[in-house]
Amino acid sequence: PKTDIVFLKVHKSASSTVMNVLFRFGETHNLTFAFPIGGGNQLFYPHHFLARFVQGFSPRRPRRFNILCHHMRFLRPEVQKVVSSSAVYFSILRNPVQLMESSFTYYKGTSAFSHARSLEEFLSQPYRYYNPANSDSHYARNLMTFDFGFNPDGEVSAKRVQLILKAIEASFNLLLISEYFDESMVLLKETLCWDLDSVVSFPLNIRDSSTKSPLSDTIVEKIKDWNRLDWEIYTHFNRTFWERIDRDIGRERMQREVKALRERQAELARTCLQGMGSVAPNDIKDSSLRPLQHGNAKILGYNLKEGLDKESERMCRRLVTPELQYSSALYKDQFAQQP
Repeated sequence: PKTDIVFLKVHKSASSTVMNVLFRFGETHNLTFAFPIGGGNQLFYPHHFLARFVQGFSPRRPRRFNILCHHMRFLRPEVQKVVSSSAVYFSILRNPVQLMESSFTYYKGTSAFSHARSLEEFLSQPYRYYNPANSDSHYARNLMTFDFGFNPDGEVSAKRVQLILKAIEASFNLLLISEYFDESMVLLKETLCWDLDSVVSFPLNIRDSSTKSPLSDTIVEKIKDWNRLDWEIYTHFNRTFWERIDRDIGRERMQREVKALRERQAELARTCLQGMGSVAPNDIKDSSLRPLQHGNAKILGYNLKEGLDKESERMCRRLVTPELQYSSALYKDQFAQQP
């Protein structure tokens, strides 16, 4: 199994669920994480990543960490200073249409979105609300492009798009697609030589459908135009994702693997969860399992079954612990030895 991993956590793209997979694997195998100085979940985002943002990194005695997965804006030469040269790099993409709809709800408080009453209103005159000079403007346009380290307001020429795609391909071994999350986990499992249980998960940081709004065809086209760079990145890697499945796994075996993954997830849900599924934040009985609520989104969580034996309780709790709580627990473990 591969233990040196860089995961670029792209916003609003099922990346909290992927982080849970990495947290559990890292904890089980006693791996070190590249944590932000002082803990927390952001490596000084939205600044480009620098090695010195990582707690325990020193240029005089460079230390290699196993897993780098907290929020960052990608900058490869700096990332290479904190992980081994054999690390596997991967990320996850989401259809920019759904990504923008999600961001508008989740990041409602940001400068670009706070004065627009609806996504339609924002898109009807984006430059009335959007100022690229604002420090939080990246949430409102080409967010994936930004997270990968590129300028989200740059020109959308065929030549520049090709350069961006080539740069991403040169840096990353694998790009997952959140709309095909189970297939993505199978690909990840193959790439990292992990077993099935290592990539099973419950969806985390998902919002209640009551805060989701359906989009008209006109709005969909406007979102694609406004996020043209993201759209180019997404369509390219959505295509190569399936090419890779055809080349490395084949559709038939993929179907079998996905079926096995879903069966295992259902089995764990029966073992671990009260009522089998996610619940509204106010219905989560254990406050330590309540996810952070943000913007206008209503983020769901889980209740564990009562009376689980110690071993099951521990396994189940790991599966449903929200990102911030899990991260801070791992941080405390990793730096407990130091004063």
